[in-house]
Amino acid sequence: MLTTVVAFVIALGLLVAVHEWGHYRVAVACGVKVLRFSVGFGKTLYRWKPRRQRPNQDTEFVIAAFPLGGYVKMLDEREAPVAREERHLAFNTQPLRSRALIVAAGPVANLLLAVLLYAGVNWWGVQEPRAVLAAPVAGSLAQQAGLRGGETVTAAGFEGEAQEPLESFEQVRWLLTRGALDAMDLRLTVTDGRQQREVLLPLSRIESPDADPQLFRRIGLLGPLTQPVLGELVQGGAAQRAGLRKDDRVLRVGSTDVVDGQQLREWIRGQVRNGQPVASTWRVERDGRVVELEVTPDVAQDAGQSVGRIGAYVGAPPQMVEVRYGPIDGLWRGAVKTWEVSLLTVRMLGRMVIGEASLKNLSGPLTIADYAGKSASMGLLQYVMFLAMISVSLGVLNLLPLPVLDGGHLMYYLWEAVTGRSVPDAWMERLQRGGVAVLLVMMTIALFNDVTRLFG
Repeated sequence: MLTTVVAFVIALGLLVAVHEWGHYRVAVACGVKVLRFSVGFGKTLYRWKPRRQRPNQDTEFVIAAFPLGGYVKMLDEREAPVAREERHLAFNTQPLRSRALIVAAGPVANLLLAVLLYAGVNWWGVQEPRAVLAAPVAGSLAQQAGLRGGETVTAAGFEGEAQEPLESFEQVRWLLTRGALDAMDLRLTVTDGRQQREVLLPLSRIESPDADPQLFRRIGLLGPLTQPVLGELVQGGAAQRAGLRKDDRVLRVGSTDVVDGQQLREWIRGQVRNGQPVASTWRVERDGRVVELEVTPDVAQDAGQSVGRIGAYVGAPPQMVEVRYGPIDGLWRGAVKTWEVSLLTVRMLGRMVIGEASLKNLSGPLTIADYAGKSASMGLLQYVMFLAMISVSLGVLNLLPLPVLDGGHLMYYLWEAVTGRSVPDAWMERLQRGGVAVLLVMMTIALFNDVTRLFG
């Protein structure tokens, strides 16, 4: 719990600070006087003024108690009277281009941070599972396409595009996600050690895909190849009751030979008939000898469906590979990943607006906090990748054309550029109210989804 809170506060504080720093830095560069730079809202916890400030600046820096946001307060005649000798320093007196740059600088700063974070991971190198496919889910797209498990993916690309070499299963997973959500077929080049062939995954056939665990079940590729070896057993679970032990290697279940941990997990899930568990004979290798045991799984609920569980970790850790890139390639891949995540985020939001994707995809602060804690507990690199993903989301969200967000203000400036006059105050007030209402609805839905995911 403490790790989750600390990781969440650090993540939010950093991303908000970078966002507001973008506004602040460009405002100063454009000659606007900044009165306050605040990370957080509400009661002031700490404040200071640098002794040496830039010309015409007297900025107060503040850390406030409520970390869900921040602001940069600039000299502005619309908010308070401005002395005649300082009028040229006010935000509202600046040229249209300067005002647009100041507003856009916040989201752009978040996107640039994501590029650097992704690049940093690329430069440092990360251990990821090799791109060796597990046995696909029965009846899935992957199985229908001819995949059987054990194939190594060497390259992949969307239909009509050139294929690029791949090293890890995480790269495969990202392409599967993009292809499914954007309705693009994916072509894989795979080898089983003897021959190389191409496989086409018709991801465009998936109807109304959502970014949830069930998406990969419909595709049929749930994870990399793992050996069918048992790990830790739950005290009193079905595996322990049947006499199974840690490090047992499963050779056969019933009349089916087992070659992959994922295949075994799927078999266990399916050992339920009409809500009742189905017993089966397992043949396992233990300390150089073969043992046969009768295993009856427990029944659990998963997404409203009765599935089997044995109370044991199934599958040995997959083979790993270090993915690392040089300075230029790592930076370029960081920029490409930021661009791809941004586009995917925009498309998902658009599909939710027109009803093609479920609003369950919206996440709020509780889910972000949960993922912050989980990623931090997994290590620094996983936490950095989490920060990059959230930084992209924050940048894209603030560019949405909602009046209360930076994107809404940019729409005002677009109107001003086209018509030659600013948006009337009366319309501005109506749009602000409408924007607040839309944002409150989105936040309510996101919070409801958070509660459902975490406590439902």
